[in-house]
Amino acid sequence: MATATAVDERVSSTSTLTQLLKRPEIGALVAAIVIFTFFAVTTDVFATPSGASTWLRGASTIGIMAVAVALLMIGGEFDLSAGAMTGFTGLVVGVLTTEYGLNIWAAILVSLVLALGIGAINGILVMKTGLPSFIVTLGTFFVLQGIDLAGTKALIGQVAIQGMSRVPYYDQAKKVFGSSVDISGGTVYASVFWWIGVTAVATWILLRTKTGNWIFSVGGAQTAARQIGVPVLKTKVGLFMTTAGAGWLVGMLLLFTTSTVQSNTGVGQEFIFIICAVVGGCLLTGGYGSAIGAALGALIYGMVNQGIVYSGWDNNWLKAFLGVMLLGAVLLNELVRKRAETAG
Repeated sequence: MATATAVDERVSSTSTLTQLLKRPEIGALVAAIVIFTFFAVTTDVFATPSGASTWLRGASTIGIMAVAVALLMIGGEFDLSAGAMTGFTGLVVGVLTTEYGLNIWAAILVSLVLALGIGAINGILVMKTGLPSFIVTLGTFFVLQGIDLAGTKALIGQVAIQGMSRVPYYDQAKKVFGSSVDISGGTVYASVFWWIGVTAVATWILLRTKTGNWIFSVGGAQTAARQIGVPVLKTKVGLFMTTAGAGWLVGMLLLFTTSTVQSNTGVGQEFIFIICAVVGGCLLTGGYGSAIGAALGALIYGMVNQGIVYSGWDNNWLKAFLGVMLLGAVLLNELVRKRAETAG
């Protein structure tokens, strides 16, 4: 008599395809390959070392912010002040060094402390008041923008900082934030290495640490997370401080690469960070996403932004592409996630 062997679904094997589909960044990876191939074939410069160095530089600063924003989105929140923070921190360093003679490293430290403090205030306000982070950080965005414009003009009589290269020890700071190396005829800026490092650290935190588990849990089910002992306040305030710290880092990278900063630096890029995170697999509802995916989303943005220029198209097509990319990513991410959950 034949006997049937029952298979326990808890230990049933999962196909490689299903495992790939469960990765949040898989859609962004495929899109990045397609876009790179398209512009490499249709333009002469895009895939050359000099061409690649241009779009990598543009993608790197966007990517650093996108990774930090992705962590926050996985935690269930948004930060619309992230873009203005990049200009604010650069202006702080510029004003303190060029107008008040403060040591450049001390000014960099002051700007970092201010950024982290603003991030902590954002997080505490969101958690203590119960207001949506969209509203709280939108208010912070306008405050920072006002300070960048009116405050800077009141202190120095203009809305841009120039002449940073004449500040003592500027060359030291430039080696850390604004240096570059030539590789096969292309220039790779320090921001690219910072981007890779930030992505690697964020991925390690998400996938290998207790903090990463906290981030996913507070974004997916905040009440349940609190009930099982997850420090929700600490986690979310830390995430807001992370986006603010990333804003500081990008501010330093931009300042010491160009030796100048303007009051409108970073303004208007808040939604680009969010789009890159969503394209990389983050859900707007929180609890799901990937730091690598956000980095790939930024890479897609950088390639398209420069690829349009190399192709000789109207730059305004970038806006249309961003809109299509956002809608497509939201629909694809939701479809892939549902199919992966139900796949055998």
